[in-house]
Amino acid sequence: MTHPAQPKASHFINGAYVEDTSGTAIPVIYAATGEQIARVHAATPEIVEQALASGKAAQQAWAAMTGTERGRVLRRAADIMRDRNHDLSVLETYDTGKPLQETLVADATSGADALEYFGGLAASLSGEHIQLGEDWVYTIREALGLCVGIGAWNYPTQIACWKGAPALACGNTMVFKPSEATPLCALKVAEILHEAGLPAGVFNVVQGLGDVGAALVTDPRVNKVSLTGSASTGKKVYAAAAAGMKHVTMELGGKSPLIIFDDADIDNAVGGAINGNFYSSGQVCSNGTRVFVQKGIKEKFLARLAERVGTAVIGDPLDEATSFGPMVNEAQMNIVLGYIEKGKSEGARLICGGARCDMPGWYLQPTVFADVTDDMTIAREEIFGPVMSVLEFDSEDEVVARANDTEFGLSAGVFTKDFTRAHRVIGQLEAGSCFINSYNDAPVEAPFGGVKASGVGRENSKEALKHFSQVKSVYVRMGDVEAAF
Repeated sequence: MTHPAQPKASHFINGAYVEDTSGTAIPVIYAATGEQIARVHAATPEIVEQALASGKAAQQAWAAMTGTERGRVLRRAADIMRDRNHDLSVLETYDTGKPLQETLVADATSGADALEYFGGLAASLSGEHIQLGEDWVYTIREALGLCVGIGAWNYPTQIACWKGAPALACGNTMVFKPSEATPLCALKVAEILHEAGLPAGVFNVVQGLGDVGAALVTDPRVNKVSLTGSASTGKKVYAAAAAGMKHVTMELGGKSPLIIFDDADIDNAVGGAINGNFYSSGQVCSNGTRVFVQKGIKEKFLARLAERVGTAVIGDPLDEATSFGPMVNEAQMNIVLGYIEKGKSEGARLICGGARCDMPGWYLQPTVFADVTDDMTIAREEIFGPVMSVLEFDSEDEVVARANDTEFGLSAGVFTKDFTRAHRVIGQLEAGSCFINSYNDAPVEAPFGGVKASGVGRENSKEALKHFSQVKSVYVRMGDVEAAF
């Protein structure tokens, strides 16, 4: 019997499911059991060509529709997505291993929010009029053309919508390649968009590994590349896109600081640290994995943290009582185990966790290290797993300097009851998405993205529309033209 997670076909192109089994087989392994639940095939060059050609062919007619008409399709898709939230959340759990408790509120719902938000903004895309005496200039905001989206494996439904919704709202078409580790959810996004009235070819999904991504990124028909991934992948994709002078958005990794001052509400600070380290089993790019705690409250903070981490319910992700699930795959689990060993060998103090769970699947215990110093590997490199590093600090100036001493700059958070200090510290931190007395909130209304090695451009909010459109200016002379001869 076919598993319910098995898609109708590997790819969605030109408004329909498409299969080509001559492409390399990509098994879909359920992270909670290690069992294969589905299989897709990587795109062959013929499949890549079909997708790019259909995206290119559909673009002008889609851009010629009014923003209101385009927005109506996106808003309809948002409604369908909300109606099917339960089934989409179950699929997300099969795809990623994240607990259903989490996927029910954070994945398809977030994708629907993006479709609704950008659907509502599509009619507002306008230029401006600039008066210059009797002459004047007007501007037009135009679509870029054909866009490529490349997804990460931690939020497959959300990322497809975060990239697709603003691209489509602006009149672009898209070919989206999900991560080979989580190939299922983007197909459902494409199917729902089509059901909502999206013209064939406007949003296409193809499967594959890095070679398929490279074929998409380097194709001369492609005008824009939007990637969510690691900083190392981002540098390669950015360089490849630059060779063709393409627009890019790069949403990359981080090693973000979460600063807890001694006047902070301890339970709120512990809650922020848990959200910033253990949600999605730590597989979130914006995670605040360097938790700087002021000396006076460090031991109290660690005691309360260990107590609350001990209440995590580790188990079957499809059971809504489960609050902590497995890693996405065995390879990622082993990478994280390697970092845990480095933490131990470099002298960090293990507060809790530190090992694989004794159960099937790719489960790791939520892990906290204390007495971490700035030069330890676990404090320098992005781990992308449930490993928190707690560092001690004395003064505000000291912690700001240490927090900024990293190549990354995606997120940063501050917990304090002193709001003047909160704004002062956030104002000095080199990060794009910041939080005060909170952590990891990502509403579609707010821009999301980083500085330094954490990327370029912004996703979500009105900022995303700027990254999926370009401005044409037109000078209008009302009188005679003067010339030298």
